[in-house]
Amino acid sequence: MIVRSFRDIEGTDRHVKAASGTWESKRLILAKERVGFSLHETVLYTGTETSMWYANHIEAVVCVDGEAELTDEETGEKHRITPGTVYVLDEHERHTLRVISEFRCLCVFNPPVTGREDHDENGVYPLLNEPDPV
Repeated sequence: MIVRSFRDIEGTDRHVKAASGTWESKRLILAKERVGFSLHETVLYTGTETSMWYANHIEAVVCVDGEAELTDEETGEKHRITPGTVYVLDEHERHTLRVISEFRCLCVFNPPVTGREDHDENGVYPLLNEPDPV
């Protein structure tokens, strides 16, 4: 059984801050837990814009606080994301999140991330693996 709090993660290697300075994430469950997904609480900062493309992962996001505009960069379609709204990038859509007010969300990734990922120049998380347990 895994029991972990946000407080447990603060100041550890599970508390990741993006090189872009637009977000930070507390990685509650990672690939090394070997449960088939990863779970994060991510905060994106007011007034920022982050372009992403999860070419190697499926991501589900539920907004728990704040407001953002989500743009599907492939279709141009825009969506207002507010608390209680979920979106799923089930076809690896390139997308941009423009944060209107500090945006706090819970994110699930499959395959799970290791916690070491950050977006590259294309907005992609690399597909990293954890070594097999000994």
